[in-house]
Amino acid sequence: MQDYSGQLGSIERRIHEATQYLGVERLKGELVELEQEISRPDLWDDPDNARHLTTRFGRAKDDVDLTTNMTSMLADARALYELGLEESDDSVETEIVDLLESLTRRLDALELRALFSGDYDESDAICEIHSGEGGTDAQDWAEMMLRMYLRWAERRGFEVELDEVSPGQEAGIQSATFIVKGRFAYGLLGAERGVHRLVRISPFDSQRRRQTSFASFDLVPLLGDDSNDVEIDDKDLRVDTYRSSGAGGQHVNVTDSAVRITHLPTGIVVSCQNERSQHQNKARALQILASKLAEVARQERIEAINSLGGPKSDISWGSQIRSYVLAPYRMVKDLRTDYQVGNVDGVLDGDLDGFMDSFVRWQRGKLGT
Repeated sequence: MQDYSGQLGSIERRIHEATQYLGVERLKGELVELEQEISRPDLWDDPDNARHLTTRFGRAKDDVDLTTNMTSMLADARALYELGLEESDDSVETEIVDLLESLTRRLDALELRALFSGDYDESDAICEIHSGEGGTDAQDWAEMMLRMYLRWAERRGFEVELDEVSPGQEAGIQSATFIVKGRFAYGLLGAERGVHRLVRISPFDSQRRRQTSFASFDLVPLLGDDSNDVEIDDKDLRVDTYRSSGAGGQHVNVTDSAVRITHLPTGIVVSCQNERSQHQNKARALQILASKLAEVARQERIEAINSLGGPKSDISWGSQIRSYVLAPYRMVKDLRTDYQVGNVDGVLDGDLDGFMDSFVRWQRGKLGT
């Protein structure tokens, strides 16, 4: 049997370090207090506070359970290894390898989380995709990107709320707004902010020529209780209602209750068409608007207009952060970190974790932390 003592020792050290930077002992104390709070019969008399407490409880419990489960898995792997040595039984080796690989993946993800330091990195994310240069190909590429992020969220077990999709003129989409709900959604998806470039043989060109097209991805954190602090004057709003159009079903419900809100002082436009009623669509659009206005306020406070929203640029040549090449070769490369993979189909199917991991580490390296 192979010697696994070094791997077991390394994983044991990493788990111990995780319990330290997560503050597991402190979290255990918090859980006792929070459990008493959320078991109060009048908890939901104050819904905002109830949501805050249950979210804190869920996150603390997740972290404690995660380290507890990893410690148990390590004990199982160590016991199997010792049994295999004592009995000279190589049949347990496959199970040992599976446990060690699973532990390594969990620790890698946990250590990536530890790199997040932004105020809103744990938040849900309001995401937008816009087609750029490239005509119909760009609109098709925007729809491919939407599918890519929906599949990524599905892989991670995140919930997605698709609020608005504007169909393309011939194919694809011109834009989409969607909310990704899950812990660290905003922190992870921050790696994707920017212009994405696709190179392929155009399916819309009768001569089968190679086409380059562009689409952008942007996001802001979805604010919960903080959005109540944003004052929005009804006089500053233009509210338009319209019938949603496009794919329906797969993308968004086709109803007569779609709402578009324009904030006149800033020119910010938000839309929602996926709720069941006009009232619900308006409420969701106002929440998205509040999150966007809160971001503008944060940017102004720190005197850097692109600090959270990211630098704005044309969705065209020279501004891309990542290239997806399907012809004449197949490669996806991030132009900031130089991280690249040849499995283009996997990336387009939502396998983005490698890009996000490399970006977060690259960004922290730039900050010197």
